[in-house]
Order: sequence, then C-alpha cells, then structure tokens
Amino acid sequence: SKFIARRPNDRIGLVEYAGESYTRTPITSDKGIVLKSMNDIKYNTVITGGTAIGMGLATAINRIKDSKTKSKIIILLTDGVNNSGFIDPKTASELAVEYGIKTYTIGLGSNGTALSPVALKNGKFQYARIKVEIDEKLLKEIAKETGGRYFRATDNKKLEEIYDEINRLEKTDIEEFKYYNYEEKFRPLVLW
Repeated sequence: SKFIARRPNDRIGLVEYAGESYTRTPITSDKGIVLKSMNDIKYNTVITGGTAIGMGLATAINRIKDSKTKSKIIILLTDGVNNSGFIDPKTASELAVEYGIKTYTIGLGSNGTALSPVALKNGKFQYARIKVEIDEKLLKEIAKETGGRYFRATDNKKLEEIYDEINRLEKTDIEEFKYYNYEEKFRPLVLW
C-alpha cells in the first residue's frame, strides 16, 4: 500500500495467482482502485491451489506488453516453488525480455514449515503445518535475465525495505508544463 501511494504518477495493475492467475486490476492510474483490490485479496477457492509463477508472470506481461511507456516493470512476489500452471517461468521470463519488461522478484517467507489453510470445516479454515520452499535459483534467474533484481523477505519489515529499495531504483521523470497568464497593469501609471 505504501509503495503504491509513493508512485503517484505511475500506472499500476495487479495480478493475483495461485495454481492459476487472473488480472485483479487492469493497469490504471487510479490508485484507489488498486489499493481496494489489493486489500480485498483473501484466501479463497476461486483459483486452484499451488504456485503458478509462470502463469502469474505471463498474465502480468500480457497486461503491460503493449504499453507505450519507456519503463515497464513487474514485481513478482511469491512464497513458493513453481508447482502448477502450464506456462514455464523461464518461458515467461523470455517473453518479458522480448517486450523489454524488467522484473523484480521477491521470495517471501522462510524455508521450513508454516501454517497454511488446508481445509474448510463448518465455514472455518483448518490449518496445518506444510513445507515451505522458495525457489531462489529460479527467482534470481528471472530477475537477472530481465534486468531486475532478486530480493528475499523474511518478515514484514524486510518486505517494506525491499519496496523502498525498488522505489529508489525506479525513479520516474515527469515533464511538467506550466502556463502563466500575465495581466499588464502599467497602462494607468503611464497615462497618469
């Protein structure tokens, strides 16, 4: 949310993915819509489980590939290894290179086990400890190939620092035109 708020002149979109991916918010300059969509993301059964990194990246590429802007950026945030979807992440990163899209990758969480929703019982989620593994090699490869950088976030503070770093790395030059309307007031003085 803070990152989006600090980019007032950028057009931003949001792609949500798990086992599949879809565009949550198309690219827009209306930050209110993007923030609302982001805050409304909740675990659900709309898209199948898993981590389809290639699908998420490909969907994002498809959304910005035709943009006429000089700088096209994707921030790929993931908490696992690619274990779903029919688009290979390496193929998706090749598409990003072809369209001149820089990708910053962020591995979120820590390797080991973590609580995750596994079932729904009487309308409440049941949690269990499942193995968490982040494919850092793949994420580094995607970032390097596309001209971006790989980051590792093990907690919220580190994630905030990463977004601050990306914000510093991706400065946007804005050309601003100012028009002034001058009103001549010397005539009465000259006549006097």
